[in-house]
Amino acid sequence: MKATISIAILLVAVCSFAADKTEPAQVPAVGTSAPMFTLPNQEGEKVSLDKYRGQWVVLYFYPKDFTSGCTLEAHNFQRDLVKYTAANTAIIGVSVDSPESHKQFCTKEALNFKLLADTEKTVSTVYGTTMDYNGQTYSARNTFLIDPKGVIRKVYMKVKPAEHSEQVLADLAELQKAKS
Repeated sequence: MKATISIAILLVAVCSFAADKTEPAQVPAVGTSAPMFTLPNQEGEKVSLDKYRGQWVVLYFYPKDFTSGCTLEAHNFQRDLVKYTAANTAIIGVSVDSPESHKQFCTKEALNFKLLADTEKTVSTVYGTTMDYNGQTYSARNTFLIDPKGVIRKVYMKVKPAEHSEQVLADLAELQKAKS
């Protein structure tokens, strides 16, 4: 009898623990509507994804300001910003860093596009784009190319910072050509 009660208690405890564990969200699929959100930018202003309806959006997630890969990726998007602007495309970066960190990063690295602070990790989670490193949760290096109607047209997982901007520009040109 005692063994049966102990097993029952153990099963309840295991089931409760399993119920409390939230499964990571799936990455939104190509062809689905991009999940909407509002986050503060490097100036502390609220920025909503729906504000960008009518233009293409490169929504890129990255782990941390001032790290080598993230700096390289940001520099390459900045380098190509004129090309993105000519293609009616906004660049939006998202990480779990604070607005203050983003402001310092933009100032130091001369970045002229929006970096959004997902300090609660909600947007990164909704986009299935979180990773754990040394007990900390960061945004994973993934990118979503969103069309002017708010539909995800391309998903890039675990991108390589050095070549990513050129890859996105090439895919953007193909997608825009196919739409016309």
